[in-house]
Amino acid sequence: MADPALAALTTLRLGGPAARYLAVADADALVAAVSEVDAAGEPLLVVGGGSNLVVADEGFAGTVVHLTGGGVRVDGDACGVASVTVAAGEPWDDFVARAIGEGWVGVEALSGIPGTVGATPIQNVGAYGQEVAQTIARVRVWDRVLRGQRTFAAAECQFGYRHSRFKADPGRHVVLDVTFEFHPGEQSAPVAYAELARTLGVEIGARAPLSEVREAVLGLRRGKGMVLDAEDHDTWSAGSFFTNPFVEPDRVPVGAPSYPQPDGRVKTSAAWLIEHAGFGKGFGLDRPGARVSLSTKHTLALTNRGGATSTELLDLAREVRDGVEERFGVVLVNEPVLVGCAL
Repeated sequence: MADPALAALTTLRLGGPAARYLAVADADALVAAVSEVDAAGEPLLVVGGGSNLVVADEGFAGTVVHLTGGGVRVDGDACGVASVTVAAGEPWDDFVARAIGEGWVGVEALSGIPGTVGATPIQNVGAYGQEVAQTIARVRVWDRVLRGQRTFAAAECQFGYRHSRFKADPGRHVVLDVTFEFHPGEQSAPVAYAELARTLGVEIGARAPLSEVREAVLGLRRGKGMVLDAEDHDTWSAGSFFTNPFVEPDRVPVGAPSYPQPDGRVKTSAAWLIEHAGFGKGFGLDRPGARVSLSTKHTLALTNRGGATSTELLDLAREVRDGVEERFGVVLVNEPVLVGCAL
């Protein structure tokens, strides 16, 4: 494969060329490629599914190492718990589908999320009341500073809302594989998200068949343009572009969703703030020659309507972020990783 534009490797379909491109199919090849790049003193970007990246139009002046191979290994079933190790390059939703087929409980509400397994612990990926931190047992990485492999138990990963030690120290750790521990069953983990519970027709805290939870989540995500579809420009996005903010209780706008946190702060809804600051679904589409807009299905997604540039997308992101700050005094923080660009 010729050195591609990063647009070909990202769900936003944006980004200029890489100076060099290497495809790797397993952990050994990944370590070898990263070690080679580091020894040469070159900039490095590791790409899996490209679902959480915004790459500058100028591209990346270094080597892109692209994960192209996956794999799942069942290490054992002790005391009623299945231990499953998954290669970093395994597509996440393929793994979720297998987990449901095997009766592994705990990731069913994470159905339909794009990207690879290796990316999930970095962001502590979560949706519909579940997070990967709830089932991760350990994460094996290549430490680029110590130049060796390390394994972190879940308690050492410093998981928080869309956060981990890997995100806090960006670029240092390259995930090689992730080990999950699952309790087997036919029923889901307790449903913790009101919208999902309503869709399933159950109370919050109740359980439902794993396959029904998956289908309900996929339906909800499709309705918000959050399941990849090449024909639907609402899915030409990086998913939710802003994280839900945590604020002091007296800073929550009247009427905004409010979720008290153990530290005394309150989590509120970025989507609510965006919409009530005047940025509705499809914002930007009515502008002449519009090539970027908010999704017509979900205000948290910034989308490429075809032929857009990263500069245009980031201009829209700034407009939304600054508008929310001006209206509510809350600064939204981007969730995708920005490569060669900034807000």
